Amino acid sequence: MKSQPDPRHGTRALVFVAATTAMIAVWILGHAPMAVAAEPAINVPVVEQPRSFGHVLGDVLTQRILLDNGDRQFAPAALPAADRVGLWFERRTPRIDIDAEGRRWLVFDYQIINAPRALTAVSLPSLTLASKSGVSLKVEAWPLSVGPLTPELVFAKGDLQTMRPDRPATEVPTVPILWQIKACLVGLALTLTAWLGWVLWRNWRDSLRRPFARTWQQLKRLESADSDSGAEAWISMHRALNDTAGGAVHAGSLHRLFAQAPQLKPLQSELEHFYLQSSDRFFARSPSTTTFPLMDLCRALRRIEKQTEP
Repeated sequence: MKSQPDPRHGTRALVFVAATTAMIAVWILGHAPMAVAAEPAINVPVVEQPRSFGHVLGDVLTQRILLDNGDRQFAPAALPAADRVGLWFERRTPRIDIDAEGRRWLVFDYQIINAPRALTAVSLPSLTLASKSGVSLKVEAWPLSVGPLTPELVFAKGDLQTMRPDRPATEVPTVPILWQIKACLVGLALTLTAWLGWVLWRNWRDSLRRPFARTWQQLKRLESADSDSGAEAWISMHRALNDTAGGAVHAGSLHRLFAQAPQLKPLQSELEHFYLQSSDRFFARSPSTTTFPLMDLCRALRRIEKQTEP
């Protein structure tokens, strides 16, 4: 005779299963918030993308990401650095702009740095921006097309040829330059004329005021034969020496001349010789035929006079 199963064993098994299930559920509920908190929240921002077509080498594409959305303000912990991004783009230094409504926009400028041979689809890179609060903004990649600068096969019509002629150099307007040169030349001519006029006027003034300068001009006006031996030349030289000394000077009173004009002391021997020759010329019964370099003496006296004039 077979024994019947005890119904109490089935009840115990059911109680054990239910208790185990309840404990597992309690453990899951208790640890689920911790698992969720460990992963940062990712938000999808408002992004203004550039147009997706009509771009070529050198174009700059601007991407704007809204940082202020209602009461929520996103402060990036760090911004991507300016660098080359892939084969097609170079990212410039990002900046933050504020629009007319006071909202902040994170602005990225990408410049196309390559030119395809045919129309090509490329994408602006995706971005994930983290904040100090743990919230992240994820910007998806943005597809767009980049075209070649010129078709691979030229049209060979009009100016659309395989080779273009050399570009001529830009013509520089020369009329203003010529006017400047003329003005400079006129100014130079006026300056030289004024300088020459001043020199001539000074020499003329000196010929009237300075004794030896006046005598030098008189000697130059005489004929070459009379400049050293003519009586007029000798009288003119005596007059210049008398005017310099402030009175009549002869061979025995040269000290008066040197007292009034000590700068003439280096020419003492030449002056003594001059007065001896003058006495022989005008007062001797038989004048000497020895010539005297009157022009050289007058030139030396004029040079000293010019060096010492105020």
